[in-house]
Amino acid sequence: MLKILALAAVALMPLTAAAFADALHLNPSQQSSSRNMQEFGETSMPIGYYEYCQRYRSQCERPAGGNKVKLTEQRWQAMLKANWLANSSIAPMTDAEIFGVEERWEYPELVGDCEDYVLLKRKLLADQGFPLGALRITVGLDADGGGHAVLTVVTDLGDFVLDNVEQEIKSWDQAEIQYLKWQSGDDSNVWISLVDPVVASRMEGSGRNTARPQ
Repeated sequence: MLKILALAAVALMPLTAAAFADALHLNPSQQSSSRNMQEFGETSMPIGYYEYCQRYRSQCERPAGGNKVKLTEQRWQAMLKANWLANSSIAPMTDAEIFGVEERWEYPELVGDCEDYVLLKRKLLADQGFPLGALRITVGLDADGGGHAVLTVVTDLGDFVLDNVEQEIKSWDQAEIQYLKWQSGDDSNVWISLVDPVVASRMEGSGRNTARPQ
């Protein structure tokens, strides 16, 4: 138990002001002091997820089973292993290159797009007893403004991001991602906005670039 507490302490260690700026300037709707991200009501479902559910109805019909987990050493090790296994065994490739279409969410075998890594990691952790409600498919924009998807594990020690571009698991406020929306912790087929519409309107009014969930 001491080991997991040490790991969590490192993961949640206060960052320098510059590091906070790097992580948080993309998410003005979120509070830097919060371990878990704030939600701002229901929003649209990604088309890729909708089409995935048409192919895998049994997966999408599974109950959430709980919207948060207690971060134990065993669970932390499982998260590290799932992240490493998916990232090291799947080669990155776009949906256009794999399937000849712009967007297709699929369980990867040898190659995959970002959301395919997410589906694999989610399955690996769900098979080990993590409730689906705590395994949130999260979509947004990367640091370059491109569409991106990651798996966010919601725990009592904060929200942790499993990304396919690096092996390190980071707390939400350390990941250079502009979060747009994620799955509800109560129903995986309901999607929740991570963008405050009031903040988004102010940014648009001031001429600053922002993105809304689609």
